[in-house]
Amino acid sequence: MDGVADRTVSPQARGRELARQGRQLWHDLGSVELAALELMSRHSEVPCIQAYRYAAGLSQDQAAARYNEMTGHQTSIGGTTINAWETWARVRSGGSPPTFSSLLVLATAYGRGPLGIGEELLSPNDLVADSYERLAPEDQLSLKQLAGRPSSAPDPAITPVGTPASGTSFMGPDFNLPVPTVPNGNPEVCAFTLPNPMPGQLLDLPWEVFGYGIERLMRQIKSVGRRLEVDICFGVNEAGLVMATFLASAQFGRCAIGYLRCNKVQDAVALAEQCLFPPAAEAPTILLCDFEVKHADVVGYIANELRSRYPGAALYFAVFGAMTKGRDLEVSRFDDLTGASIMRAAGFEAVFIAATMSPPGIEPPLELR
Repeated sequence: MDGVADRTVSPQARGRELARQGRQLWHDLGSVELAALELMSRHSEVPCIQAYRYAAGLSQDQAAARYNEMTGHQTSIGGTTINAWETWARVRSGGSPPTFSSLLVLATAYGRGPLGIGEELLSPNDLVADSYERLAPEDQLSLKQLAGRPSSAPDPAITPVGTPASGTSFMGPDFNLPVPTVPNGNPEVCAFTLPNPMPGQLLDLPWEVFGYGIERLMRQIKSVGRRLEVDICFGVNEAGLVMATFLASAQFGRCAIGYLRCNKVQDAVALAEQCLFPPAAEAPTILLCDFEVKHADVVGYIANELRSRYPGAALYFAVFGAMTKGRDLEVSRFDDLTGASIMRAAGFEAVFIAATMSPPGIEPPLELR
């Protein structure tokens, strides 16, 4: 697609196509830097900072999400900030320049590649090679000093903060997924994929990934579009109970915690005697936490049980892993999930999903059931 053809399509379609080309180039060349250089040779109108994003296979919103992850979520930039930086690099009368510190974080973020697990060391200088002279003098000086350091001694300032260590190999890229939500609420959640290198076998998750998924659910709950006050967090089985415990403590001011132990009886589901149903005021707000959603209608059965015990309750649902119908884990529609119809039928106020997975599913740490 040349520059003339680019102008005949919408900016969004053009961006998706360039991101697709960037991912393919990264796959062929094995390097974000080489993919970005090749992309710029094909599309001279694309500035360096934008070409590196495309080479990492990211949309502007995904780039912002990864940026925030690199800082341990001590920042909360959005896709509009990424757009402002790229607009500044592309035209002289618009946008705003990235700071030196922002370039450090971006270089690290894009160095993780389309899968989000790479460790390619990119130079922040290369991200602004075509617009360097328009940076603030202080940032130019900082980049010059950084360029003079030995390449064998990475700058500690660009080490990712707050990201899983050994667990990163389990996680694929982030993507935005439309989900059922509250009226006028945020219609999408930012989830991540859990690629399985051994199809046909359960994917055993380490604690880092488990904790990271719970943190992702917390951020989705905070971004739903209103302040969510929960009276009870219910956990489905032991893994769901761990999720409910963390969320109740960190997100909902140590609200009451309930426990739902499910037993399979032939082809049906039944609750065990060990279940715990905390007392609550009339029409409480309840968050139901489950480790995974596949084909079985467990959540529908539980939703009916909770509504019978807590009349008028508003039910929200948080799940760690949702199975997809096809092999592509970066689904574009909620209905591409195997449990979509089950979750819709349960009538939840909103659904939160940390990650997507492929059959046969995932296994929590220490084989929590």
